[in-house]
Amino acid sequence: MRSLLYNRGMENMNGIHGTVTNALLAGLDKPPKLLNPLVLAYIGDTVYDLFVRTSLIHTTDYTAHGLHRLSVSRVKASAQAEAFHRIEGMLNEDELYIYKRGRNVHPHTMPKNASMGDYRVATGMEALIGYLYLSGADDRLTELMGHIINDK
Repeated sequence: MRSLLYNRGMENMNGIHGTVTNALLAGLDKPPKLLNPLVLAYIGDTVYDLFVRTSLIHTTDYTAHGLHRLSVSRVKASAQAEAFHRIEGMLNEDELYIYKRGRNVHPHTMPKNASMGDYRVATGMEALIGYLYLSGADDRLTELMGHIINDK
């Protein structure tokens, strides 16, 4: 990842992605496109959750417990699958490729309250979010998450 970041101008990276990358990932040489889709979904799940939680604290006056309950309702597989369908038409060829890689992977576990279809779509979207985050495509990530959150 180090050479990839230096090629893009690591000193110009900003935002949380740049902060995390500069602090923790210097010296790694694995382009995000080559990562296992479940690894992309793993980090994408966290990034998605961060966007949702940040949005909620700015748009509601709920208690911490209320925020938690509302965020859970927005990050569960069925809600993520619904959100994906709202942005699907906005995706370019590379983004669809990453999504499909994540969607088609065979997970070893599945939440008990999710359908297999919703879970696979959600995993694909999380892989896409993780890919955009690790690629440093902050503007594109923010654009897509803005459509997801604001269309709720």
